[in-house]
Amino acid sequence: MKTALVTGVSRPLGLGFAVSRQLAELNYHVILTARNVQHAAELAAELRRECLNATALRLDLADRNSIYEAADYLAKTCDHLDVLVNNASHMPDFRTRSALDVDLDALHAAFEVNVFGCWGLIQALLPVLRRAPAARIVNISSVAAQQIGKRGAGPIFSPAYSLAKYTLNALTTTLAAALADTPILVNAVDPGRVASHPERGDDDEDRSPAEAAKGVVWAATLALGGPTGELFFDGKPASKAPR
Repeated sequence: MKTALVTGVSRPLGLGFAVSRQLAELNYHVILTARNVQHAAELAAELRRECLNATALRLDLADRNSIYEAADYLAKTCDHLDVLVNNASHMPDFRTRSALDVDLDALHAAFEVNVFGCWGLIQALLPVLRRAPAARIVNISSVAAQQIGKRGAGPIFSPAYSLAKYTLNALTTTLAAALADTPILVNAVDPGRVASHPERGDDDEDRSPAEAAKGVVWAATLALGGPTGELFFDGKPASKAPR
């Protein structure tokens, strides 16, 4: 059986849970991870009640020891890891609208999870990823990243978060190049605006987590010889996809 690990799966309405469900429906054993393992365990139990194969594991991308502990556990319990979805995210400056107003602690926090945590997890899990015939790594980007570098775009919302996701896109390309001599494919996926935060007042035009998850699962199940080092939206290069 193929195995997939999805980070940041703690909310029933979250993108991570939608991705986990769809991978489980494709007969993957899905390992749901979250800082609060109880939240992940409850969601994994929900999938098992639907006769899907799912378990839970504690993983905090802002805690290096947590990453090492998770990697050590997987090395001992999993023969291989076919899919890693870096879905966990942190937006500490949700209400900030200018780079001049960014709190530097918020900037560090955004990069700690969205960039350094993803990078460190990939490094730590490489041994089990290499054991798979052709592993896939998917980094969840954000439409917010597209604000960076656009002249005349006006105020940038969540500049620390946006810059972190922009950097994650660049990291994706960098890691894909480093793994070019392996069958491992590394891509980023922009899920679009997802209706996963009703407490923040989701917009009517936001897409459902289930719809957004399809593009992530597509990248996680690419065939041999598929693209690598790119940013996609709904299975198409993000720069060319209609939005």
